[in-house]
Amino acid sequence: MDRLHRFPEQGVADRAALDGLLDSQWVGVLACVVDGCPLAVPMLYARDGDRLLLHGSTGAGALREVAAGAPAVLTVIALDALVVAPTTFESSVNYRSATVRGPLETLDDEARAVALDTFSEVLVPGRTAEVRPSNRKELAATLALSLPIRPGGWLLKVAADWPATPAEADAAEDVWSGLVPVRTVLDPPVPAPWATGLPVPESVRRLTGPDDA
Repeated sequence: MDRLHRFPEQGVADRAALDGLLDSQWVGVLACVVDGCPLAVPMLYARDGDRLLLHGSTGAGALREVAAGAPAVLTVIALDALVVAPTTFESSVNYRSATVRGPLETLDDEARAVALDTFSEVLVPGRTAEVRPSNRKELAATLALSLPIRPGGWLLKVAADWPATPAEADAAEDVWSGLVPVRTVLDPPVPAPWATGLPVPESVRRLTGPDDA
């Protein structure tokens, strides 16, 4: 694991905690340096065991660069709570953040098709059985990459504290402080105009509960 220099007590070395964060989110930011200039792109990702799967158009500049060997890092963050302290200076947020760095592997034709199905199954379990497989044209237009989660190649930081109090002992006595939890929920599915009247498939119903059919 990389070493955390600021607030090292917030560093977490538990791989299960890393997997928990990665599995709870869908979007990260892939960053690399191209010709001396920083490049950062928000991307969907999916964890598949000890690797992260990313994909995009073969015309995407950032993916082409990392596929060619440019060092890269994926950053993922989850906001867990607003921390409302007695002063604005002490107010903050509770969050979990992770960085996974290293060389990315470009997947060949056969591995790419499997990886894209795996990607879909992570985001919407059961969906691949409800739709046709990707065709050759779609696969040819898609670049799929694998970012290994290697020992020493990741860092997890967790801030999960009560509000800090100001230096003056009595400054917080008459001022409310506490946490405002943040959560993300999936609302009932909304059909596309051309799908109105069609039953909601099982894979989508399972995302939000059986009552959304």
